[in-house]
Amino acid sequence: MSIHPRAGQTSLPEDRENIAQIVTDYYIKQPDVSIEAQRVSFGTSGHRGNAKKISFNEQHIIAICQAVAEYRTAQGYQGPLFLGKDTHALSEPAFATALSVLIANNVPVVIQSDEGFTPTPVISRLIIVHNKNHDDQADGLIITPSHNPPCDGGIKYNPPHGGPAEGEITKLIEKRANDIIANEMSEAKQFSNQQVLNSTLLTKQDFIAFYVDELSQVIDMEAIAKAGVHIGADPLGGSGIDYWSVIANKYQLKLDVVNPVVDASFSFMPLDKDGKIRMDCSSPYAMSGLISLKDKYDVAVANDPDFDRHGIVTKSGGLMNPNHYLAVSIHYLMTHRQWPKSCKIGKTLVSSSLIDRVAKLIDRPLSEVPVGFKWFVDGLHSAEYAFGGEESAGASFIAKDGSCWTTDKDGFVMALLAAEILAVTGKDPYQYYLELAKELGEPCYGRIEAVASPAQKKVLTSLSADNITSDTLAGEKILQVLSHAPGNNAAIGGIKVTTENGWFAARPSGTEDIYKIYAESFISQAHLNEIFTDAQKLVNNAFSQAGL
Repeated sequence: MSIHPRAGQTSLPEDRENIAQIVTDYYIKQPDVSIEAQRVSFGTSGHRGNAKKISFNEQHIIAICQAVAEYRTAQGYQGPLFLGKDTHALSEPAFATALSVLIANNVPVVIQSDEGFTPTPVISRLIIVHNKNHDDQADGLIITPSHNPPCDGGIKYNPPHGGPAEGEITKLIEKRANDIIANEMSEAKQFSNQQVLNSTLLTKQDFIAFYVDELSQVIDMEAIAKAGVHIGADPLGGSGIDYWSVIANKYQLKLDVVNPVVDASFSFMPLDKDGKIRMDCSSPYAMSGLISLKDKYDVAVANDPDFDRHGIVTKSGGLMNPNHYLAVSIHYLMTHRQWPKSCKIGKTLVSSSLIDRVAKLIDRPLSEVPVGFKWFVDGLHSAEYAFGGEESAGASFIAKDGSCWTTDKDGFVMALLAAEILAVTGKDPYQYYLELAKELGEPCYGRIEAVASPAQKKVLTSLSADNITSDTLAGEKILQVLSHAPGNNAAIGGIKVTTENGWFAARPSGTEDIYKIYAESFISQAHLNEIFTDAQKLVNNAFSQAGL
């Protein structure tokens, strides 16, 4: 897609959302679930939508929370439900709605003590620690649309393993929620705000103190403090904004919060590549403000609104490519932690093959899974996986003692790890990457998107090796055609084609009428462009075979 002429520039008033109108739409617009776009629909990160488009409204949240309460009862969960929210405009009213339904359904709910914001990884850690010490099984809900624009809302469910709910669970919740809406909400229970506030089922906990105290179990905070690493942290107006100062004070870190502002319109954000306000910490356009400060700090870090993603900025290289940082993190952790050699490295199939080369170099088992962090949950929970990461700048890893840390992406630990790497090795993560690339090869990586009809998306989902008629890709012999991930044999929902020095993966979007092609070359940018050209031909040929 073309780059917007003002990408990377501060937003203007006309770029910003009318927050009052967004909240009003949340309450007054009512979905019609006979219309596909207005139904509850769980993707890889929960249900997301827009109040104006009637895809994220009060009835959606009532129905989802009612369905979650019924699911808990059916499963026999009697522990608390940890409830968190981020800083999006719709998160506040959705939080109040969720409380009104959960408490009415006799669910014990725990929230942040000052009713403030709570990052996704904090909810995951709370669930894991509770269930390690109790038999009553806690779970959680996080109200967030992640890095999506300010007009969007989202909600995701984390069952007792602490990570994103599996598809089997979300399908049950999704179906029940849509049935509730279709039945005009007659089966939903709801309390008034006053009843919620007076309920003994609602308790408050200092989530910030809890999580910050736990951090030394996963990051060498002492090394960072001793080395005096100067960190610049930009919360991008997100839910972890009150955590950084507590982290700095407790562990005596030299850390500055470069932007302490919470603003539901996110008016301080530079525009993303398409001219929209989007809190994407992997985008050089959205991150242009922090990048401009790179020479002031030894390492600068940013996170998206629910703090499950990370962006790393170094003096030596600016904003790091997420794939490069994943490779660096894996190599450093596997060579500086005393973890069992049997622990696996988890990567999604659209992440860089540099990770494969790192795994081979350090002789550690690699597990390649489909797109979605949910595929790492069981492995991280059992500590069979030491690390799980995806190309969209989300990852987590086990604690220093080899036990489970979080089963959801943790932007805090990935950000602090960058400082630890510098403190321990004397090299910032980009310098570390250059050494790896010199030894293992330097990848050229990219992603393109194209319009696809629902029928074409369905064809893409069912592609197999039989649909690939060519023997070569960009002048190299095709070595492998995958429709299922080698790490767990789960369906990719698309196809991946590999050669000795390159690969591409094509898969449809779960939320838009587009398909995406990810590709990588270890030869050159020109070779990467050839891969993209051939990949599009192969996809178009598959469409032609289907008569589309």
